[in-house]
Amino acid sequence: MTIAELSPPAVEPVTLAEVKAHLRLDTNDEDTLLVALIRTAREHLEAGTGLCLIVRPLRLYLDDWPEGKVIQIARGPVQTVEAITVYDETGAPLDVAAAGYVLDGAARQARLILPERPATARAMNGIEIDFSAGFGESGADVPDTLKRALLLHVAVMYELRGVLSLEDQPGAVPQGYERLVAPYRLRRL
Repeated sequence: MTIAELSPPAVEPVTLAEVKAHLRLDTNDEDTLLVALIRTAREHLEAGTGLCLIVRPLRLYLDDWPEGKVIQIARGPVQTVEAITVYDETGAPLDVAAAGYVLDGAARQARLILPERPATARAMNGIEIDFSAGFGESGADVPDTLKRALLLHVAVMYELRGVLSLEDQPGAVPQGYERLVAPYRLRRL
């Protein structure tokens, strides 16, 4: 199972103005750096939790259908399923009717049950499920504790700006960060 981001989020969960207010910055001298640090902090948080903070399109690639009826989607919260494609023996894509699917997008991991599951002839990545995931279209939809974690993380990376290049960030995780994101981490038994 592989998940690919089809396009990046339209906005970041915290704005440049929110970050500047948190850091108590009045000038625009380092706005470019701050925007990049916001993106880095979001990507770090999303990688650690399996969440998408802002809604965006993603694609789940499967080699074959899972044994049971339930398809688990490791990124969430899943909002909608857009399209399902399988590939025949000639490599031609076949659209699968998504009508009648059952989605539990808020579950961790999201769960999808399809009424029809035609076989694929492709050995690898023969099934593609396009879906959208995220809390909402803007930062107002993101839980406040996650936004607080982002602000703290940006602040620590900003402090390290003279020591580490942007490519080497995140260089540190702030104290209290793990407590803020812990309820959103996916636990495995």
